[in-house]
Amino acid sequence: MTNGPAEDGTADALAGRGDTAPLKLEEFLPYRLNVLANLVSQALSRIYADRYGIGVPEWRVLVTLGQYGMMTGKAVGAHSHMHKTKVSRAVALLEKGKMVARRANRADLRESFLSLTPAGRAIYEDLAPIALDFAKRLSEGIAPADRAAFERAIVHLTERSTKLAAEFAKNRRTG
Repeated sequence: MTNGPAEDGTADALAGRGDTAPLKLEEFLPYRLNVLANLVSQALSRIYADRYGIGVPEWRVLVTLGQYGMMTGKAVGAHSHMHKTKVSRAVALLEKGKMVARRANRADLRESFLSLTPAGRAIYEDLAPIALDFAKRLSEGIAPADRAAFERAIVHLTERSTKLAAEFAKNRRTG
């Protein structure tokens, strides 16, 4: 039988190597933002998952339609930054639960208009104040004096990420 890392001293040797590594995952901004987004999403999703049995993609579709009324799946995906496959699956689940209705676009039969049903609208109206309270409680972790700077940083990082994504996509196509 071979010894594991703790038994042969490898764990201690590996622990020391991390100090000089050029890239440390726990300090890498994209990773930290992803961890934060996942933790916040998990905490909030417990509310609507327990109450209505929907997941994060369904929640995003429901809230987007609650905000805008009627949209195509493509527009929902663009607004919520979700891939069309994920939007399609979420819409199918929401339709099955009678929360979303689909109406054919007569001008383009390849797409449909999506809207909330009365049941979907009721869920949106029920969850909106809960979600807003969650966001308020989350932001209370930021000192009032720092909130404006935090908001500016989010806007700046979002804009910068959008530009970098377009730049890398262009380089991939031409490279």
